[in-house]
Amino acid sequence: MQPVQLAFPVHTCRRPRPSSWRCCYASVNEAALTGESALVPKSRGSLVMSGSIVQEGRLAIYAERVGSETVTARVAEYVERSLAVKGRAQMESARLADRLVPTILSVASGSFLISREWQRPASVLQADYSCALKLATPIAFKFAMYGAGRSDILVKGADALERLAEADTFIFDKTGTLTTGSFEVVDAIAFDKSFSPEDLLCLAASVEEHYSFHPLAMAVVQAARSATSNRHFDHQEVEFIVARGVASVIDGKRIIVGSRHFVEIDEGIDFSGHSDAIDQLLDEGKTVLCVGFGGKLLGIIGLRDTLRDSAASTIQLLRSLGARNVLLLTGDRHDRAAQMTAELGLDGFYAELLPEDKARIVDELNDTGARTVFVGDGINDAPALARSHVSIAMHHGADIARMTADIVLLDDDLACVADALTIAKEVMRVISTSFRLTIGLNSSILLLAALGQLSPLATSVLHNGSTIAILLNVLRRRIDTKRLVHVAP
Repeated sequence: MQPVQLAFPVHTCRRPRPSSWRCCYASVNEAALTGESALVPKSRGSLVMSGSIVQEGRLAIYAERVGSETVTARVAEYVERSLAVKGRAQMESARLADRLVPTILSVASGSFLISREWQRPASVLQADYSCALKLATPIAFKFAMYGAGRSDILVKGADALERLAEADTFIFDKTGTLTTGSFEVVDAIAFDKSFSPEDLLCLAASVEEHYSFHPLAMAVVQAARSATSNRHFDHQEVEFIVARGVASVIDGKRIIVGSRHFVEIDEGIDFSGHSDAIDQLLDEGKTVLCVGFGGKLLGIIGLRDTLRDSAASTIQLLRSLGARNVLLLTGDRHDRAAQMTAELGLDGFYAELLPEDKARIVDELNDTGARTVFVGDGINDAPALARSHVSIAMHHGADIARMTADIVLLDDDLACVADALTIAKEVMRVISTSFRLTIGLNSSILLLAALGQLSPLATSVLHNGSTIAILLNVLRRRIDTKRLVHVAP
């Protein structure tokens, strides 16, 4: 069955229904809203949020809240309010140039009153600072934005680069950001000595391969295919139990692969003596599949969301570029968040969060003086993206996240976050150098003109020549990651 997008919050069969309504089971993907990568089973009396996807099964539903009361509408409203109160910083160079105008006029007037020669004030007026100050900065930003585009990074405004260069706290979403959103098998534990872990995987994959649209089944099949002793077990017709698992018969014995509730409660298989092993996998933040065979618990399979290959290196690179704190915010379970925090060496985490909780935590960090960067991809990340000093959306992020973010990654590579920071810091170095050159050169020219050492023509040549030289210095610096990124230790 193709995934079905739910249009609004739904509730299954809490009130009396016409007899034509039929309540069924379904597995729902809520990752875009909660960040939990595992499918969530829904049955009679369950609540489903707008924006979630029915991955398998069917639901008889009715709308409990519509319009402005839906989850997605509340998220959109929160984002709109947040964007309304977040302004753009004006360029310091433009403000300084405007403030220097009265100074130039005063110096010109003073030089005329002292010398009574029209050449001196004419020379002074030729040495105005505004040209280089007002041209070098925007050109540097535009050139940096062009370089970012060459590096698959869309920057929506120059002020985003300015704020990113000042950032010291990086906050990551989990599912779809630090992870790929797909599962991999990391543990296979057989409780029967006549079966090896690879036998357990192959046995489970033999029936799970008919369930290939389910992300857990896909992971088990992929792991079995990669096994050194991969083999297929012949079986009878496979029975699909929606939101529970699969069942079939192999060599006259019933095989069940699915959740603990399905295997233990629905199928009546004894779990005594094996609870500790299951709890250990759960404590490590893993999703557990149970395999029952011949009325006994044959083994368990541990799976976890796949970390992006570049996650650890990106975090190290961010630290080398000046990040003081790297945090994890997720709607996923506490144990899974703790396991990932330890694995990546993050500074802390917040788990089991709602969208408004993420925004609240970002606000609290901002109130402490932190310059926050939030990196996310889901609908539930949009409020936090809007409240952070700089927001970065992943390549395959939800539309609302991409629209809200200051920076959008055009490549599905987390390393682009470090690339963006490198570009931001480099362009600010270029602007700082240009600023010092502008002040130094134009102040010298201004002083010489005020003392009568330069004619108006000579002052004009020197002033415009220095402006052109400063702009050429900006343009000769390639501000993109092909030269700058991945050089830091």
